[in-house]
Amino acid sequence: MFLEIPTIERRLDAFEWMDGPCSTEECARCLRDLGTVNHLLLAYRPTLKWLEQFIDGSGSALHIVDVGCGAGDMLRSIEAWTDKRHLPVHLTGIDRNTSAISAARTFTHSESRIEWHCCDVNEYQPASPVDVVISSLVAHHLQDDEIVRFLQWMEGTALRGWFVNDLERRLISYYSFMLLAKLMRWHPFVQHDGPVSILRSFVPADWINYSNRAGIPSEKICMFRAHPGRLCVSRVMQ
Repeated sequence: MFLEIPTIERRLDAFEWMDGPCSTEECARCLRDLGTVNHLLLAYRPTLKWLEQFIDGSGSALHIVDVGCGAGDMLRSIEAWTDKRHLPVHLTGIDRNTSAISAARTFTHSESRIEWHCCDVNEYQPASPVDVVISSLVAHHLQDDEIVRFLQWMEGTALRGWFVNDLERRLISYYSFMLLAKLMRWHPFVQHDGPVSILRSFVPADWINYSNRAGIPSEKICMFRAHPGRLCVSRVMQ
């Protein structure tokens, strides 16, 4: 049961500058600052915690696909996390933004085993079965119908489960991020897009609606809040 918290009106018409045209260099600078934001706000922790349940000691590599991987911070965190535990994984990042994939390749050390693909999710043809699909801070960029189709794609693609790590539309998050971004002097895109992302994000009732529209019974999904300001949605296949 979710406690009621102060929220704000959803603004799907609010535009994020990162969704518009920008140079590869500008995109890379913005994505680097976003990586700093995600580390500071512990953005990777919920995803890593959720992935623990799939570590079964069988020795077979878990194929994890990150949709909308951006500059690849999440997958690099997963790679470091699994390397410390000597766990076999096959990591794939896909993003339709060519500048984001370029940045991901630039920011990733040459010994990394992560594979990067620049394509739309509906065009992605996996070379091996996908065990788990994850996404982080992607869903709020989409329109409602696109979110429903994305849930259906994950449901039809992932063999073992999927996990959406996104924002919760909270009043305190909106103003707190605005202040923090200004104090930290992050990239102008980050200062603008952070609050806009929160305006475009979700409350629990939204995900129940999307799940039902996607043909996934709401009792089959799990939702939880992760501090600060995250609302995570997942499904584990039985």
